[in-house]
Amino acid sequence: MNAPALVLVAHGTRSTRGVEMIAALAEAVTAELAGDPVVRTAFVDVLGPSPAEVLRDLRACSPERPAVVIPAFLASGYHVYQDVPREVAESGHPMVSVTPAMGPDPALAEIMALRLRAAGWRRGDAVVFAAAGSSDARARADVRRAAALLADRLDVPVRIAYVATGTPRVPEVVAELRDSGARRVFVASYLLAQGLFQQRLHEAGADGVAEPIGVHPAVVRLLADRYRSAAAQSVPRPAEGHVPPVAVRAARAHVR
Repeated sequence: MNAPALVLVAHGTRSTRGVEMIAALAEAVTAELAGDPVVRTAFVDVLGPSPAEVLRDLRACSPERPAVVIPAFLASGYHVYQDVPREVAESGHPMVSVTPAMGPDPALAEIMALRLRAAGWRRGDAVVFAAAGSSDARARADVRRAAALLADRLDVPVRIAYVATGTPRVPEVVAELRDSGARRVFVASYLLAQGLFQQRLHEAGADGVAEPIGVHPAVVRLLADRYRSAAAQSVPRPAEGHVPPVAVRAARAHVR
């Protein structure tokens, strides 16, 4: 049997740079996996194709080939727990494994630290950990874990703030840190790609804003390891019309 296809699922954005970044990430993962699996991208919002459309197309092209879906999200909220399983079920594809989301992960904390330093952060500067936000308590717990990983990596405290959903918002925390005596405040972007949310970070009044996580070798390895872990599991053919919610424990990627 051919290697399972890989479907990289992202949120979607109207930003051309953001869409290009997701395409570049998929291309980099293809190269990391030596071009063995078919790698396709799908989006759960803003633009298409949807995961269901991609999975239906893959099944039509190769009915016996399983698929691995990787949610390229930094926290597991509504899209991971609701949208992705629904799309898999609607696709009718009988052999699909869904890995955990990308984050939180130590590799992402390392990348954020590198991005902060590139933006000019130095020890002694205050740090705001900026996430998109979610109404899902599980996603907020993931953000807290991700922030703790960054704090450990930098060996300094970080303050969590949100760009779109939830409080406190990034400008509020930046202002609070200044009022408390911080001479310089930097924003660590817990966003995957360029877009409206990243633009808002630059309007928050900080002294510097780190670039989003983006395409980095550690991200590519993380996704490749997610795929390898899922592909190594046997995916039995279920009864006709039944799509099992398969969740595969992913191997952790480490920055080299």
